[in-house]
Amino acid sequence: MSGTTRRGFLGLGAAATLSIPYAGPAALARAAVSAGPGAATVGPDDPRYGDLVRGNNYRFVGSPDYVRVIDSAGQIEEAVQRALRSKKRLAVRGGGHCIEGFVTDPEVKVVLDLSQYDDISFDAERGAIAVQAGATLGKVYDTLYKRWDTTVPGGICPQVGVGGHFSGGGYGALSRRFGLVADHVVAVEVVVVDEKGTPRTVVATSSPSSRDHDLWWAHTGGGGGNFGVISRYWLRSPGVSAAAGASADPRALLPRPPKSLLIHRVMWPWNDLDEAAHSRIVNNYIRWHETNSAPGSAATRLFATLWLMHVKAGNLTLTAQIDETQGNAESLLADFLAAVNEGVSVKPTPLLHRSLPWGVGWKYLSIPGYGASLGLRTKEKSSYVRRTYTDAQLATIHKYLTQADFNGGGAGILLASYGGQINATDPAARAVPQRDSVIKAQYAVSWNDASEDAAQLGWVRGLYRELFSTTGGVPVSNERADGAYINYPDIDLADPAWNTSGVPWSQLYYKANYRRLQQVKRAYDPLDTFHHALSIRPA
Repeated sequence: MSGTTRRGFLGLGAAATLSIPYAGPAALARAAVSAGPGAATVGPDDPRYGDLVRGNNYRFVGSPDYVRVIDSAGQIEEAVQRALRSKKRLAVRGGGHCIEGFVTDPEVKVVLDLSQYDDISFDAERGAIAVQAGATLGKVYDTLYKRWDTTVPGGICPQVGVGGHFSGGGYGALSRRFGLVADHVVAVEVVVVDEKGTPRTVVATSSPSSRDHDLWWAHTGGGGGNFGVISRYWLRSPGVSAAAGASADPRALLPRPPKSLLIHRVMWPWNDLDEAAHSRIVNNYIRWHETNSAPGSAATRLFATLWLMHVKAGNLTLTAQIDETQGNAESLLADFLAAVNEGVSVKPTPLLHRSLPWGVGWKYLSIPGYGASLGLRTKEKSSYVRRTYTDAQLATIHKYLTQADFNGGGAGILLASYGGQINATDPAARAVPQRDSVIKAQYAVSWNDASEDAAQLGWVRGLYRELFSTTGGVPVSNERADGAYINYPDIDLADPAWNTSGVPWSQLYYKANYRRLQQVKRAYDPLDTFHHALSIRPA
């Protein structure tokens, strides 16, 4: 998941799949790598350079010596080897939606752009859907639906690349029904660099007996830029037979999307709300999720976002989508809306109520990635919510959202539905450890003018620090909070000026899973070739 939408609130190389005999991981990896024509190299004098050295967040612009535009697996190994021989630090970009400046770090001299490496195909030998790492979520949804009437429970920003999104967990509007995307990843292809500085391609699988099983596990929530260059994923849902060859049916491998979605949107004008009403809406919304997020419960068909925008944006907006396949969608929606508005005298204004088929519905709900086209500068923070905020926290939220001397048209808090099937998975089974929360919260600002950087950053940093003032300014795991989401990276968590909790950033993101991630890092990236401000540190 990622205007007043997540991004607007912030404002494989062959056409067919590669069938590979089961000849062991090493043989499989060698067969998977075939170099096509040389990757395009874009340097500072190339007219494309300016577009390729920046992502969605205009706070950060890179200055690499060159960008390699990849369109085959073999090109990845060659590009990595070339960078290593010239002793140039490299980074990888797919969709360009990393919200921190990891790829644009001044020390990065080579960028591998995977955006053209985006094929999606059925791999009959693996009995899985193969997705090259440069594919965007929008292409994945469209291809899965039109070819096989399937989907994955990923985010609602269609321009986001799957390379980072899947490896960080992958969460979206269908996750309450089907879990995280990481729960459906059965294999991953990664170009790693050994202790001699030699790149090699590894295919790591979910099979506990496979040699590279730990590398697969690390890519189910460890996040991008940590262990190597991710080039491909294979997807198959938990519990689905790994039938291979002629008996494999691509239509049976992944979740079937809803036949239709009931979409409803309402808003409360800020002018009609006092602090008590505002806090009551927020409290009611989270409490509904506390009692309606058990795995398998009927209410997990409902996914909602509550946009708590700054007063200068004019209103609060609630959007809900419900899978209509099982019926009773209208009654579920009515009960939800009544619960959210219980005890509030101001009735919300309806903005939208319609039923749409899946192929249209997911696009209708999607968040346009126009941050880059508008030149938006952004900063985002996150927290997992187990239980509703305290009265003091609700007062803090209201105080910051009504701060009159702040240019807050692009500032606010997003509270998105969580729980359901996500919480059915053991915290250690995948690298994502947060498996008992009911809301994923995002605190963000977006603006255009660099002269506002200090004020905008100060607002969101101040909000976050005060909101979690009793735990050192960060969401330390306790009865109400459970750390932060690595796909919304926030370098402030590693800064003792903003994190005074004594709990390291690694614990906030990974909890008890960090130790195992460190061991994987040591085994597969012993030279720390792939690193950034929040990357896994070797054990």
